[in-house]
Amino acid sequence: MVQTQYGRMEGIDHGSYIEYRGIPYAKAPVGELRWKAPVRPEPWEGVYQAVDFRNKCAQKAYLAPPYDKDFYSDPAYDRLSSEDCLYLHIWAPKEALHCPVAFWIHGGGFLGGYASEMEFDGKAYCDRGIIFVSVEYRCNVFGYLAHPWLTNESGISGNYGTLDQIAALDWVYENIEFFGGDKDNIIAFGQSAGAMSVQTLVSSPLTGSKIKKAIMQSGGSYGSGLHRDITLDEQEHYGQIFTDLLHVENLTDLRSKTTKEILDALDPFLGAAIPEAHGMFLLPTIDGKVLTGGYYDLMDEGKIRDIPYLLGSNKDDILVTPEMSGDAAQSPLYRGCIEFSRKLVSLGRKPAFVYYFTRDLPGDNLGAWHSAELWYMMGTMDRCWRPWTDADYRLSEQMLDYWANFMKKGDPNGSGLARWMPCAGDNAAVLELNAGE
Repeated sequence: MVQTQYGRMEGIDHGSYIEYRGIPYAKAPVGELRWKAPVRPEPWEGVYQAVDFRNKCAQKAYLAPPYDKDFYSDPAYDRLSSEDCLYLHIWAPKEALHCPVAFWIHGGGFLGGYASEMEFDGKAYCDRGIIFVSVEYRCNVFGYLAHPWLTNESGISGNYGTLDQIAALDWVYENIEFFGGDKDNIIAFGQSAGAMSVQTLVSSPLTGSKIKKAIMQSGGSYGSGLHRDITLDEQEHYGQIFTDLLHVENLTDLRSKTTKEILDALDPFLGAAIPEAHGMFLLPTIDGKVLTGGYYDLMDEGKIRDIPYLLGSNKDDILVTPEMSGDAAQSPLYRGCIEFSRKLVSLGRKPAFVYYFTRDLPGDNLGAWHSAELWYMMGTMDRCWRPWTDADYRLSEQMLDYWANFMKKGDPNGSGLARWMPCAGDNAAVLELNAGE
């Protein structure tokens, strides 16, 4: 039993750790709260049973190989797609006391994904004395639609998904001590859109000093990567394309649409706007509040948090063509990670720890694809169909130890691990992560 600021809750006792599922960190963003900043939840009476993951954000299923078979093949981990999705989940060691807090943000291209996917779990971090938190947030048009109607109503619009992440961070900061966590050692980490979200959070004035370390997997960068600087005016223009497709004439009409009607309009919307946007656009937006400037401009101005960073990419990552595979210098994310660290040094800060994951996953010929490292650094390989070798399990243990050491002390190095040098200087060091067979 845990007493929080909102009431008592009870989780699932796994022996060495306790899992708390489906904790509401904000009111359901439905009805008049759709396309508004998240609102604090109401306290509850009695004991809240935190035993189910609840809903994932409202989304469409884009299940291309290898993601369909690897991450979404077991329906036991799936959840209802709903706008009522603002929940977080906590894995806490038994007898936890001042534990580091790993704040995980899932990927999915800002279009979907969810915090209870089968590759995600906090047990391996609990085993290493760390509290693990995973967060649901609004995605696609529910999370990142901007429109002049919405701007006129609230002064800004868009970025609802990022505001959700910030609200979840605030909830954790205010309540994690009840679970044995150290609110002054919160580590924001994520992969793909989750990593891009982490860079957004450490670049935003709204997070203050709540984040003490950051890990960005296949998404953090400087100069070369996945980030796009989209202004509010530009995002509002795309929003007008969306309302034209829905044939609505005002905000009341827009909010009256059902979840299904909105999701049914998503593919036509993407088809109409992506050619004009030259790529994905339902992303964090420069709105003057969440983001006050472009990602790399903010780094140039020293406005990114001065904290320890760990980041990296995979051999066959996103933006890497088959012809480029294995040639790290051609990978935009690989270059972007190194330049991120070099920029930190140019600002007079400590360099980052940079990795390059090159293990070709066994079972097919897809290589070290975008997201492939998740099985390893989550310690959930036994849930996967792949014919893992002893070397794969050793690599997983090594990565978990590196990640856990970094979370505890800002340095991934520790006993029994190959030395990981910071990425600094002309010959910037990058640690290759491979099974070593």
